[in-house]
Amino acid sequence: MEIQGSNAIMVGGASGMCLATAEKFVERGGKVAILDLEKSDGAAVAERLGGHFFPCNVMDYAAMEAVIGEAVAALGSVQFCVNTAGGGVAKRTIAKDGSMHPLEDFQRIIDLNLIASFNVNRVVASHMAKNEPNEVGERGVMINTASIAAFEGQIGQVAYTAAKAGIAGMTLTMARDLGTIGVRVMTIAPSLFATGLTAGIPSEAELQLTKDAAFPKRMGRPHEFATMAIAIYESPMMNGSTLRVDGGQRFAPR
Repeated sequence: MEIQGSNAIMVGGASGMCLATAEKFVERGGKVAILDLEKSDGAAVAERLGGHFFPCNVMDYAAMEAVIGEAVAALGSVQFCVNTAGGGVAKRTIAKDGSMHPLEDFQRIIDLNLIASFNVNRVVASHMAKNEPNEVGERGVMINTASIAAFEGQIGQVAYTAAKAGIAGMTLTMARDLGTIGVRVMTIAPSLFATGLTAGIPSEAELQLTKDAAFPKRMGRPHEFATMAIAIYESPMMNGSTLRVDGGQRFAPR
């Protein structure tokens, strides 16, 4: 897929890894719609990038369908979608005091990460299906965000691990579902990245958190996620897989 002249929907695009991807996409000649929480910096980001901002809550599934429709209408079409929205909770299946993991917390994390991602994908894919294919038959590319916790979740990450493993698990099947219309589906599984709550931690703490990485022994930077996302968009053979972007890190149990 060629970025020049393409349009992208960036869910979670007001900050972090998705913002870095939006910036690279615009630098290369694309246009973006930023979808993020109303309280985010989405409006300022969209103005700076010459794009559009649409406030949203990914857990309001019906509203997301409408918001995505508005974003596509504003852009004229959509060829690229990157979704980094999500989050976790730190709770053991059975805590040290004997209390059980609250079922509602587990459900909320599944809804926020897995169900919301699938909803974004199905809605965006329905719009991509209307695109005119390029010379090799492509109509669009969607990238979801998992985590290396999907493969070696730490103690207290059971809900987050289940949600992110679900995102990784649906990638190939969805790619097969959408292959007939020329839409590719990929997932990026990052390690700890310097975004959000982790952006300002001291270097000593960063080294402790990443001591098991092969190289580099540090947290990822948002532009490194963006580099992978852009490479996926541009390479037709990248489809149906989950790619770790982790510096060779494998999470220990704690």
